[in-house]
Amino acid sequence: MSSTEFHTLTGPYVLDALGPDEQAAFEQHLAGCPECIVEVAELREATTKLSAEVAMAPPPKLKADVMAAISQVQQLPPLDLEPAAGAPVTVLQPRRFTRRSALALAAAALAVATSGGIAIDQYRSNTATQQRNDQIAAVLAEPDARTVHGAVTGGGQATVVASNRKDAAIVVLRDLRQLPADQTYQLWLIDPSKTAHSIGLAGHATHDQTTIIASGVTGKVAFGLTVEPAGGSAKPTMPAAAILALA
Repeated sequence: MSSTEFHTLTGPYVLDALGPDEQAAFEQHLAGCPECIVEVAELREATTKLSAEVAMAPPPKLKADVMAAISQVQQLPPLDLEPAAGAPVTVLQPRRFTRRSALALAAAALAVATSGGIAIDQYRSNTATQQRNDQIAAVLAEPDARTVHGAVTGGGQATVVASNRKDAAIVVLRDLRQLPADQTYQLWLIDPSKTAHSIGLAGHATHDQTTIIASGVTGKVAFGLTVEPAGGSAKPTMPAAAILALA
């Protein structure tokens, strides 16, 4: 499936209308696509507001009717795993390995050992990607997830999707201007006392990027983006390139 086709699935994804395979493929794409992250966040927020406006309480009899219907459903009998009387029973005999088969096994073991480093690296990479997918999907799915946008001084846009309930946020930076080698973008969360807490560096902005903030979001009132010397700073250099109110 092409990137363009994935972009048409944001609506069905938000409405839980994708099949398991499509959903898994879309979430794999979502983790690396700032455009889809923003669109999904906005659609989630819109559907949450719409559902709150049209929500209706279920009729009082609904629970009783469901429970009564369940009581009429018959369970399937347990599977009979015992062999029928008189049926032949196959007994597996231990296998004797010849010298040739033992050498083949040894060769296979050596091949596995030499490729083990690659396999482990691939496993770690896949695991990290899946964890990232899960984190993004979890934040976007929270009913209290709020999306804020803001222009960045010098060009580009910053978007933050934050959930106090999840104590997490997604920061999407797009189309930022290229910084010289001795400068970097730095991300901050600001608390009610106006103290800025660094949440990492965003490099020179050579491409769109997504940052996941896994904790420390609850109670913060703003997100900040500054231009700092390479390596970052202990305190933000003002004026900030962008400040987005979260509360």
